[in-house]
Amino acid sequence: MKGQNRKWGSLLSVVMLMIGASGAVAQVAPVGQSHAKPVHKPAALVNGEPIMIEEVEAVLLHEPPTANPPTEVQRRQMQLEALSLLIDDRLVQQFLRKNGPPVSPVEVNKKLAELESGLKAQGRTMADFLKENGLTAAQLQADAVKMLQWAGFVRQQIKDAELRRYYEENKDYFDQIKVRASHIVLRVSASTTPDEVKDSRAKLEKLRQEIVSGKLDFAEAARKYSQCPSSQDGGNIGYFFRKYTVQEPIARAAFALKVGEISDVVQSDYGLHLIKVTDRKANGPSSDFEKIKEEVREACAMEMMNNLVAHERQVAKIEINLAGDASAIQPVSHQR
Repeated sequence: MKGQNRKWGSLLSVVMLMIGASGAVAQVAPVGQSHAKPVHKPAALVNGEPIMIEEVEAVLLHEPPTANPPTEVQRRQMQLEALSLLIDDRLVQQFLRKNGPPVSPVEVNKKLAELESGLKAQGRTMADFLKENGLTAAQLQADAVKMLQWAGFVRQQIKDAELRRYYEENKDYFDQIKVRASHIVLRVSASTTPDEVKDSRAKLEKLRQEIVSGKLDFAEAARKYSQCPSSQDGGNIGYFFRKYTVQEPIARAAFALKVGEISDVVQSDYGLHLIKVTDRKANGPSSDFEKIKEEVREACAMEMMNNLVAHERQVAKIEINLAGDASAIQPVSHQR
C-alpha cells in the first residue's frame, strides 16, 4: 500500500505530457468524453455528466502488461481505479468551465503546433497521434484548452508570496528528505459503519499500548493484524518522500515522528493506521528558492489540484454503476 501513485494522467496532465518542454510526446489514452455511441448504462454519472465504460477501458488499454492475465476480481478493481481517475478529471473539467480564465485561439494553436513539431521530430504525424490515442482533432483541441485554462488559473491563484510560504512549509520535501516506515492498518471503506470504525480504532489503540509498553513487537503485530499486503513484511512500506508517494495523512504523521516512534491512530482513505518510522535519510538542503521557483510552483499547483478534487467530491453528485469495492472510488493523487 504505497498510496495512489498511478501514472495515468488526467485530461489536463495528458496534454501537459503530450506538449512537454522537451518536445517528447507521451503515449497516453484518451480520458475525455467518449465519442463512442453509448449502448448501455454509464459507468458513472458526475453531476449528471456520463462516464462510459468505453472511457474506462481506454485507460486500461495503456496499463503495462503483466505476466499473468488479471483475475476477474483484479480486473474489476482496475476498472474502479480507472473510473476514480476519470471522476477526478471530470470534476476538474466542470470546475474550469465555471472558474477557468478564457483562452484565446492563438494560445491553443501555439500549443498544438508545439505538439506537432514534437511528433515530426519523432517521424510521426498528428494523424498518427490521433489514431493511436483514439482522439479526434476537436477533442485534442478541447484538451489543450483545458490545460491552458488550468495553467491560467494557477497563475491567478499562486503569487510569489504564496510560493515562498509553500517552500518554507515544505522544506522536508524540497530538501528531498525521505523516511522509511511500517504500518498496521485496518481497512475502512465507505460501507464501514461508525460503530465498526470505532471498534477498529479501539483495537489499534490497544495494540499501540502493548507495543509501546514492550509487550508486543510492532512487526509481529503487523503480521498478525494488519489488513495490507505489507503485513507479510512486518508492515514495511519502504521509503517515501513528504509528498506525492503516500496519502497525506500518512505522510504528515510519519514526518512528525522520530526514528523508532509510533504514531497515534491515523485515518486515511485506505483505513486506520499505526505508523512506525524506522529510518530517515536526508540528501542535503535544496537549492536556493529562486533557482527552483518553477519546481515549487509545479508542486504547489499539484497540491491545489488534489485539494480541489477533494472539495469537489464532497459537493458533487456522483453515481457509480460499476460493481465492486466502493473504497476504490477515491480521489487519485496527481503526481509530479
